[in-house]
Amino acid sequence: MKISNRLIVLLILGLLIFLMGYRGYRWSLDHYEYMTIGVVTGDILNNREAKIAAVKCLSCHTYTQKDGFLLQFAKKDYSSPYNLAVSPDNRKLFVTGQESGVVYIIDLTNNQIISRISVGDLPHSVAVSRDGRKAYVTNQWSNSVSVIDVENGLVENTIEAGGGPSGLVLDQNEEFLYVANTYTSDISVIDLNRGVESKRLRAGNYPTGIKISPDGRHVLAVSQRSVLVEYREPPKTEITVINTGTQRVQQRKYFEEAHIMEKVDFTPTGDLAFTTLVRPRNLVPAVQVENGWMMTFALGVISLETGKMYQLPLDEPNTFYADPYDVRITPDGKQAFISHSGGDYISVVNIDNVREVMRHIDDGLILNAENDLTLSDEYITKRIATGSNPKGMEISPDGSYLFIAERLSDQIAVLNTRTLEYEKSIHMKGADQYSLLRKGEQLFNNSGRTFQNQYSCYSCHPDNHEDGLTYDMDFYPGEDLSNVQTLRELAGTSPFKWNGNNVSIYMQCGMRFSTFVTRTEAFSPDDLNALVGYITSQISHPPNLYRSETGELTEAQRRGKEIFERTRTNDGRVIEVRDQCITCHPPPNFTDRLKHDVGTATDRDNHTEFLTPHLNNIYESPPYLHDGRANTLEELWTVYNDDDLHGVANDMTKDQLNDLIEYLLSIGSAKYYN
Repeated sequence: MKISNRLIVLLILGLLIFLMGYRGYRWSLDHYEYMTIGVVTGDILNNREAKIAAVKCLSCHTYTQKDGFLLQFAKKDYSSPYNLAVSPDNRKLFVTGQESGVVYIIDLTNNQIISRISVGDLPHSVAVSRDGRKAYVTNQWSNSVSVIDVENGLVENTIEAGGGPSGLVLDQNEEFLYVANTYTSDISVIDLNRGVESKRLRAGNYPTGIKISPDGRHVLAVSQRSVLVEYREPPKTEITVINTGTQRVQQRKYFEEAHIMEKVDFTPTGDLAFTTLVRPRNLVPAVQVENGWMMTFALGVISLETGKMYQLPLDEPNTFYADPYDVRITPDGKQAFISHSGGDYISVVNIDNVREVMRHIDDGLILNAENDLTLSDEYITKRIATGSNPKGMEISPDGSYLFIAERLSDQIAVLNTRTLEYEKSIHMKGADQYSLLRKGEQLFNNSGRTFQNQYSCYSCHPDNHEDGLTYDMDFYPGEDLSNVQTLRELAGTSPFKWNGNNVSIYMQCGMRFSTFVTRTEAFSPDDLNALVGYITSQISHPPNLYRSETGELTEAQRRGKEIFERTRTNDGRVIEVRDQCITCHPPPNFTDRLKHDVGTATDRDNHTEFLTPHLNNIYESPPYLHDGRANTLEELWTVYNDDDLHGVANDMTKDQLNDLIEYLLSIGSAKYYN
């Protein structure tokens, strides 16, 4: 009898375990389909078990975490070469390792790394003195410039710059260093004799590339982001012209309907300046990508003699060459090389033919040149395939070789400029390492998954952020406009999109994305795992420029925090919980991850509720609101909140509003609020 009772108990327990396991299994399938709808297609579309096996639970619950024990095993160490400089004697190559925080000095006689010098966080660019004894390195996330003693391989001084220093150039006498500060949108003039910044000049929006003219009289700085324009107007982006004699801005020129200018170079005679740029079609529906109306890529040419500006297409009618980054001109002024970091190509440009095309444009023989994709045949003589994500380039002083930083291949390619053939590759430490997260980064920066290679994720999210534009994402012009949002620190902040319809990054980047945006095949499950893993675990906010190192608030920020958390108006009325700032914007990400109607919808929107945006490093992301109507944080309340639906604010004084904004500007990475 006892044996029978035990058997019955065991059978009941077994049945319960089976039922619980089966129910858990069915729940996991339901959970998978909810989180990843539209990810898997083809033969396994209707097989739930096959679909979940394709995406893999472990991938989602490992790689999509910002921090985690298992994630550490998926990471590899890479150098990520970003920008280059060649010593005047043509014997040394200087390379900034963006990911390693190291400047590498390579002996070009044997292609061996002879020195590894640790500098600041996220080193960007490097410049070398004429005697080869000093090197200067911008540290974008340390807001500084490292001065390197080349012979001893040591950092001998660190000089404070503006926020996010990137491109840099020495003046003709090597007494001053001009540094483009991306995050503070200005130019530092550094006195090298005193080792301090002596002047700060206002530049365009997010300047990155900078170059001095051959005669030393002018410095040109080009910018990534458009200046703030009127609502639903095309972008225009500034080229800042600095007079080195007076060290003042002499002129501000603008490329219309273009942005993301990364680098600039001069012809040896100094009569022309070349820059790379992107021509976005953000005012027409993005669903017209198959007609070539998402974005195109161009060579910007500035005539320093006439002041005229030209935009010459780099694309072809059925093939696009995405994300041009650097441009370098040979010492004889005959050729220019352009790196396409999204297309993994180098374009070779015949400069004499460019001059001929410019004359034809001036004479009226070529009309609408910036949109004529057949025009590139006139001046592009060759396309040369590269490794993954070619970024900075440099030409040897004798003009014989072009050095190319293939960032995500972790190597330097060496191209013979006469034969246009590769002669060698210089491998950095991670060149032979594979990791899923690195594959995801390569996919993010590559245009191969869009129709005719038109654009990459980077094209709208430069530096893993956003491009400051509002895109038309509906089938009908002007409806359901979408202000591009940052991709920094997305882990644990679902859902996504302004309408909150995408519950995961898997859904965001899956079949819906390929159907409506890229117009090509969806990512395979393995590729999607890699891409989602990279986006959610590897992208961070840069240090907040308004937050102190200790996190201590200024008096204005402290007053602003009190307003942000207030429960009563100035006249003592109770503010309902739903109308308090902190209700919808609680730390650490300052979003409740819910949709709300805050009175900002227009008659062109198909819904009135919008997902609460994050506020971490919000100062980096103008314009604001779902459709980009508000150019400043102040306008959120002074222009678009008449009825106090977007928080109770109409009782605030001007000083109180200023304090509130000071606090909002200081909100940094979520890690400070956990």
